[in-house]
Amino acid sequence: MADYIAELVGFVIVVAVLWWKVVPPVRTAMRRTQDQIAKQVEEAAAAAALLAEAERKYRDALAEARTEAAKIRDAARADAQRIVVEMREAAEREVERIRQRGADDLIAQRQQVIRELRTRIGALSVDLAGELVAEHLASQQNRSATVDRLLDELAAMSAPAEGS
Repeated sequence: MADYIAELVGFVIVVAVLWWKVVPPVRTAMRRTQDQIAKQVEEAAAAAALLAEAERKYRDALAEARTEAAKIRDAARADAQRIVVEMREAAEREVERIRQRGADDLIAQRQQVIRELRTRIGALSVDLAGELVAEHLASQQNRSATVDRLLDELAAMSAPAEGS
């Protein structure tokens, strides 16, 4: 039993020394570790919240970008459609202007050709009439008949004037 008491006293002394010298630094270390773990858990929770917020903002920005892109695409299509209509109208005006100018040119050319033809036909008619008259008057008998007819016509024209 004395051994038992000595062992018990030795055990209590070891426990007391451990309690007095070892436990406070271990508790301090454990508290620091717990504080670090709690801080890391809080930081992880804050990081998770920041990540969730960032993901939400990303989704919102992506949705807004898609909406904006759709608006830009629709505006571009509308602009392209408007430009096509304007270009078509401009082309139609230009075609009409060219047609009108061509019609005006054709009218001017037609009138020029008509003038030239009248001039040439008049000259040819005078030449042909001159040839026919010269040919007709080439014989003495035709000349006498023409002079007689001219004198008869002059006499007929003067006869009604004398009767008035």
